[in-house]
Amino acid sequence: MLALGFSAGLPLLLVLGTLSFRLREAGIDRSTIGHLSWVGLAYGFKWVWAPLVDRLPIPVLTRLLGRRRSWLLVAQATIVAGLVGMALSDPRHALTAITWCAILVAFASSTQDIALDAYRIESAGTERQAALAATYQTGYRMAMIWAGAGVLWIAARAEVASVANYQHGAWQMAYLVMAASMAVGVLTVLFSPEPAARALPPARDAADWLRSALVEPFADFLRRHGLHAVLILSLIAVYRISDIVMGIMANPFYVDMGYTKDEVATVTKVYGVIMTLAGAFVGGVLSMRLGVLRVLMLGAALSAGTNLLFAWLAGHGHDVVALVLVVSADNLSSGIASAAFIAYLSSLTNISYSATQYALFTSLMQLAPKIVAGFSGDFVNAFGYSHFFVATAMLGLPVLLLVYLVTRYVPSNRHP
Repeated sequence: MLALGFSAGLPLLLVLGTLSFRLREAGIDRSTIGHLSWVGLAYGFKWVWAPLVDRLPIPVLTRLLGRRRSWLLVAQATIVAGLVGMALSDPRHALTAITWCAILVAFASSTQDIALDAYRIESAGTERQAALAATYQTGYRMAMIWAGAGVLWIAARAEVASVANYQHGAWQMAYLVMAASMAVGVLTVLFSPEPAARALPPARDAADWLRSALVEPFADFLRRHGLHAVLILSLIAVYRISDIVMGIMANPFYVDMGYTKDEVATVTKVYGVIMTLAGAFVGGVLSMRLGVLRVLMLGAALSAGTNLLFAWLAGHGHDVVALVLVVSADNLSSGIASAAFIAYLSSLTNISYSATQYALFTSLMQLAPKIVAGFSGDFVNAFGYSHFFVATAMLGLPVLLLVYLVTRYVPSNRHP
């Protein structure tokens, strides 16, 4: 799970955060960067094809590797191809090409997530899920250091000192190294055991297959939660909105504030991720001691509140020490919120429909925030960074209300 978590975490920043840094350095307008973040909507719609990943065999590969590993291998090969395409495309002259390659990577990455979540849930009983999730998250965060700090370090070292502007060759080298790094996941898939296959009732016809693959996972959730499902799904839909919307403009903000690649890599991509891991550990411990819903409330409040620190930093100016303090608080809060949120989503999932239901939850979590985030560049252009960060903090207020309502009105969520 550590290695598979690394494979899952690697593509995300390369099509979102790191890509936004690269595009801004290439002189791409903030509004365009914001609109290109809609590439991430692939993660928000993965529930659409999750039933296929859950049920559909891949010719030859499924017979050789099993249903979960065959889908993982195909997704990983597609990610590699997309990253190579992004490496070869210069955004100054081929922005359309790099966009299509980013869409391909996002689609394949979200497919990998579907198969990986199912693989994790099916590989052990409930008593081991917390350990598997923690290990997976550790690998995921390690990949985010590599895809965040590593790619910036490689690009910085590959630059020609006498050239001051954007250097495509340096970024090409960095993205090719990232594509090669997917070998960690590919090798793990090839040498890992396939989870015990679940016996699926045979479908009488195409309509019966569609009902069992597409309709039944969602119907099961509605049956178990009734009218409370609306409240639960509303909370899932907006819980991470403050972080996601703010995150799209974070890297352009660092570029515009004059931070170098090395400063951003060290502070936000290494130190920040370490603080996120610390927050995830704290969140896991607090969830066991205080209960998941209480920590959900704490995480929501901290995630929204720390965005105000970025508003202060925007007025403070270029200051590495201040950046360290702000990033520390923000990432620690994010880790606490993430740990509680993953535990909450896992508690809602019925293992009989693990891939489809978990994909629905994680897709819903990203859909509305990413739609809103697409307009973040327009907002910054119109009102500035300080007002943008304050606005993202205000987006967290409805989340606090929804957590309260779920805590008060929704009964304990246990699946069979």
